[in-house]
Amino acid sequence: MDLGKNSSRSEFKIIKSFSIEIVNKTYEHLKIEQKIYRLWEKSGFFNPDKLPNSRKRKPFCIIMPPPNANAPLHIGHGVFVALEDLMIRYQRMKGKRALWLPGTDHAGFETQVVFEKEMEKQGKSVLEMNREEFYKAVWDYTQKNKKIVKNQLKLLGASCDWSREKFTLDKDIQKIVYETLKKLWQDGLLYRGKRIVNYCPKHKTAFSELEVKYKEEKGILYFVRYKIKEQKNKWITVATTRPETIPGDSAIAVNPKDKRYQKFVGKVVIEPITKREIPVIADKEVDINFGTGALKITPAHDALDFEIGQRHKLEIRETLNFDGYFNELAGPFAGLNVFEARKKSTQILQANGSLEKEKKEYIHQVSHCYKCNSIIEPMLMDQWFVAMTKPILGKNKSLRDLAVEAVENKKIRIIPSRFEKVFFHWLDNIKDWNISRQIRWGIPIPGYHCQHCQKFFIETEKIPKRCIYCQSKNIQKDTDVLDTWFSSGQWPFATLMSFKGPRSKDFKTFYPTEVMETGWDILFFWVARMIIFGIYCTGKIPFKVVYLHGLVRDKDRQKMSKSKGNVIDPLAVVETYGADALRMALIIGNTAGNDIVISEDKIRGYRNFANKIWNASRFVSMNLKDFDGQKPLLSPKDKKILNGLRKTEKKVTKYLDNYQFSLAGESLYHYFWHIFADQIIEEMKKRIKADEDKKQAQYILYIILGDCLKMLHPFMPFVTEAVWQKLPQYTPKKNQKNNLLIVSPWP
Repeated sequence: MDLGKNSSRSEFKIIKSFSIEIVNKTYEHLKIEQKIYRLWEKSGFFNPDKLPNSRKRKPFCIIMPPPNANAPLHIGHGVFVALEDLMIRYQRMKGKRALWLPGTDHAGFETQVVFEKEMEKQGKSVLEMNREEFYKAVWDYTQKNKKIVKNQLKLLGASCDWSREKFTLDKDIQKIVYETLKKLWQDGLLYRGKRIVNYCPKHKTAFSELEVKYKEEKGILYFVRYKIKEQKNKWITVATTRPETIPGDSAIAVNPKDKRYQKFVGKVVIEPITKREIPVIADKEVDINFGTGALKITPAHDALDFEIGQRHKLEIRETLNFDGYFNELAGPFAGLNVFEARKKSTQILQANGSLEKEKKEYIHQVSHCYKCNSIIEPMLMDQWFVAMTKPILGKNKSLRDLAVEAVENKKIRIIPSRFEKVFFHWLDNIKDWNISRQIRWGIPIPGYHCQHCQKFFIETEKIPKRCIYCQSKNIQKDTDVLDTWFSSGQWPFATLMSFKGPRSKDFKTFYPTEVMETGWDILFFWVARMIIFGIYCTGKIPFKVVYLHGLVRDKDRQKMSKSKGNVIDPLAVVETYGADALRMALIIGNTAGNDIVISEDKIRGYRNFANKIWNASRFVSMNLKDFDGQKPLLSPKDKKILNGLRKTEKKVTKYLDNYQFSLAGESLYHYFWHIFADQIIEEMKKRIKADEDKKQAQYILYIILGDCLKMLHPFMPFVTEAVWQKLPQYTPKKNQKNNLLIVSPWP
């Protein structure tokens, strides 16, 4: 805190602008925090354009990971608020033109499921609503939740520029999303094709590979004999966990290098359920070491089988309907669900002598819907895909290559760095991305199907009247909506590009953004896609640093869940202990990429720290009534005390600049409580009573408290601002209007 070396008292004035006195011994957060937030909002300084000397400041921008607009915040949201608000407040105090742009996500599938459950509780059925009625109802539902989420973020102290708030379904955001879709189409990277997709029979929609949850389960491996036509007592045995799909078989495949089966290639075998004749083929993708080395090929219900079927031009038999029940092509299984058909298949195979043996308790990975836990069925569907490894038109790079090069060339830094290997591994094994969702809530895909020439095309700017290929008027609009991750993958540039008028320069000013802070669990869902789309659409990286926080766990390191009864409601915590206590508890002990342990005892401990700050400040304030703000002649011992403060300031600044937030918080906690409160204040209590030492003691207390409040402010903004407002400020008259800790210069 620079008071000026040669300043006279006539140039300064003590400013008092806050109505709360530091009288009570207990920090009463319920009486203070909302008043403080209103003070900040009234100042307008959350808006970077209104900061003092705004245009001269270097920009710093964080785009908020948009919470889903379908439910209140949970403790995980508290983590990103604590960390991102810390960063934005710190950079604002360092003189940056700091923008924290808030927003919420329409969260297509997630929100539709939540809304449908809500309707069920009310005894209502969404099936009675047409598409327009359903969309309107969900829109109203999300708008109410948006307001709830916004108020909760404010209670946590989020210093966002609310005047720039965005929603992923805002018309200007959708316009940019459509522009990206059209660009992909024109570059040959968007296509409509019939492919095997991950399908949830309960929710009746497809998912991308990332949205499938794989669980290790005990199953049965069935060894089934396929008799070779016109050869008595000759057969090929295959191993399968899904005998109910046998009526969908189109071939038996073996590896061409497998000497056991070379003599059978080209032969015909009898499929043992419907007794159809199918060929034996050779394909290099067959794993010699799995099961018997022979593989039943069911092109309509397995991704690898589909690829093999395409190469060998095999028949595609779609025996399972989208409702999860088998059709007439399944023969004796028609009308049965998967589990019923599996049971009946074993009975038939045993009866006709085709079931050679069973391997009980066979451990294998089974794919499930991440939302309802239903078993995912591989289904053949016409869907829109983004080609991830195909070269971009006119370039020798693919979308995947854009992300790989950005991280490899250190244009984007991932913290912690160990996640780079995970990032590259996922990109190395990436598949084309299915962006179609068979739901009613979200951004409609502007796709059209010509009923005459059977071709698909994209039209984003207007509703077409004719097919772009054959000019037929007989065209049909696609009913699918875009995968939410497709639109949110464009969030950093779409938000900044969407503004008009004076803010039309936001993209140029704040892009690329500085940091993307989010959970490590959505590194692929979201972060990688933001990198891909950011570079593809703008030619620039979307952010310079990716900071990944961990998942929140309880004191026993158990993942929080409602079923376990260990979920912490962040708003209940704020009401009981205050936002500062929760924020500090979520920051200290939280290192990048590692899970966060939180408990009520830990939060209570930082509530006690807030009280310590309050009471130490109360003592200092009570003893500054006759202090004039002038720097007295200091003894070597006093200089040593202040030197200790400077060392702490340098250490904390270094930690914050290196994204070591926990270490910065721990250092401040230790210095304030154990050095300032326990040692320095105790010593100054004696000196302040002695006339010859009083000015020096007052000066030391004033300087240390002021600088500590500044350093603690990004961590615990409410209590520090409340104290700052009652601390005498010896400020030049021209700066009096900016008497807020939120815009005070960093020590």
